[in-house]
Amino acid sequence: MCGITGWVSYHHDAREHAATLEAMTATLAARGPDASGTWLGRSAALGHRRLAVLDLDGGAQPMAAGDEVVLSYSGEVYNHHELRRELRRRGHEFRTRSDTEVVLRAYQEWGAGLASRLEGMFAFAVWDGPNERLVLVRDRLGVKPLYWAEIPGGIAFASEPKALFAHPALTARVDADGLREAYSLLFSTGPTLWQGVREVQPGGIVTHDRGGHTETVYWRLEAHPHDDDREATIERVRDLVGQAALSQREADVPLCSLLSGGLDSSVVTALISRSMGPERLRSYAVDYSDQAEQFTGDVLRTGHDTPYAIEAGAFIGTEHHTVVLDPLALLDPGNRAAVVAARDSPIGVGDMDTSLYLLFGEIRQHSTVALSGEAADEVFGGYPWFHSPKALAAQTFPWLLVTGDEAAVPLHPDVAKTLDITTFREDTYRGALAAVPHLDGETPVEHRQRELQHLSLTRWLRQLLHRKDRLSMAQGLEVRVPYCDHRLVEYAFSAPWAFQSFDGREKSLLRAAGTGLVPESVLTRPKNHYPATHHPGYTRGLQALAAEALGDGQVRSLVDETRLKPLLAGPLEWGQRLRLERVVDLALWLDHHHPAITL
Repeated sequence: MCGITGWVSYHHDAREHAATLEAMTATLAARGPDASGTWLGRSAALGHRRLAVLDLDGGAQPMAAGDEVVLSYSGEVYNHHELRRELRRRGHEFRTRSDTEVVLRAYQEWGAGLASRLEGMFAFAVWDGPNERLVLVRDRLGVKPLYWAEIPGGIAFASEPKALFAHPALTARVDADGLREAYSLLFSTGPTLWQGVREVQPGGIVTHDRGGHTETVYWRLEAHPHDDDREATIERVRDLVGQAALSQREADVPLCSLLSGGLDSSVVTALISRSMGPERLRSYAVDYSDQAEQFTGDVLRTGHDTPYAIEAGAFIGTEHHTVVLDPLALLDPGNRAAVVAARDSPIGVGDMDTSLYLLFGEIRQHSTVALSGEAADEVFGGYPWFHSPKALAAQTFPWLLVTGDEAAVPLHPDVAKTLDITTFREDTYRGALAAVPHLDGETPVEHRQRELQHLSLTRWLRQLLHRKDRLSMAQGLEVRVPYCDHRLVEYAFSAPWAFQSFDGREKSLLRAAGTGLVPESVLTRPKNHYPATHHPGYTRGLQALAAEALGDGQVRSLVDETRLKPLLAGPLEWGQRLRLERVVDLALWLDHHHPAITL
């Protein structure tokens, strides 16, 4: 896992701008603490920060095939051994064991068509010298980030927007469109918070040559006729989850798992652990020093994770560790500022982001790679909205119903009028539904559930992957997500909803496939979201930080102070607290990024 950046421009000689490339690359140092490299040609410049995971001595980047084709690559291609064998049969020779070189040779062989042959999580840039062309490629589910923006004579690209803003032609600007994207909580891919900055679409390719840029898609989520019966479907899910988990085991550095005590992470941990023979897998969970005494349920959480995680670790046989955090450490200005800087955005989930960042920091002391259960809820229908009559009937994005307007930052009346988020949500929802693939003969129930699955996989999941990537890479930790294997996603998306919920509960297929792998208590446990602290001292500290944030004139120009002041004292519901979290993060974002905001 790494950080990539660079540009192509036909208006100037890139070799005269080495300092710019160095500055852009340096902003991504946390993503790649092990090495830094740059390559400069007449029309193109590529930078790279490396987190060494495979072939520690031989995978340096940018990697070039002579002076013709140069690659800056981030991620992991899990089928690189098979591709290496095929490329050797086609006459290619290899100097390293790295998957990076496989991607480089694959581009030489198949051009941009290599994307559909890759299995994994990746984002990379190829400078194709003979054709004077820059090619940007992103994995199918959008696990790895990749941004781009136009500059005079070409485009610049980077793993994170902060690297783009180190280019003299680009400035951190935010307009009404950007704020609307951010505060609508619709998690579109393409337009971003930042004016002029776009994401490469998941499953997408951006190509730029002297004729300009083009955007194409090599993969999109489709529905296919499902011919397997229920038992065959369960067996196929078991095989696909197992194949995905085992394919992601390879690393030349210490590997561990994130084990929360929920079904998703426990199944992945069990599969990896079984494949390791006598070697014990390290597993990690997060907790708060007061959680056993202070825990109270809310709209997202029904129980305390730690007992389940400990039981799962003992059952599976991992070397399990609980990282216990002081809730008051989540108020530390340095920790919160680091999280906001990593996100490049004022929109997050407050203490849950800070605790995840601190958890990743603790894990990085012992491991470089971690496997996660992320995406199982989207793939297997795990969220409440899949089973809620209200969500099924509502003509809006289902996650907006979970906490309602309580968690939304109340915007200044003038800003709210300009953004008109209600109309934007309605228009975007209609467009999102139009993009959902359907099968002939679907029942109304199947039709609606496929809509919710598609919205969850193509929108909600993307912000979770964004969060996981930014906060893990800020600590130099690579997190892999087996449930994002596109073959598994495609198969589960096409399975009848009656199979997805055959036992009257969420994630029926995964629960059946995981039988025997995890403790019965974990197998039957209700869905529980990532833990949040319930310490009253944290709430009081957050209220003090929010009051301080509201003392900033620029913050007050964006939010409705009169609706926030009543929350600055007394107990808070979870959604109300998240509202204050986002006000604090807004102040930190303004202070760190100094965006030029125009409405």
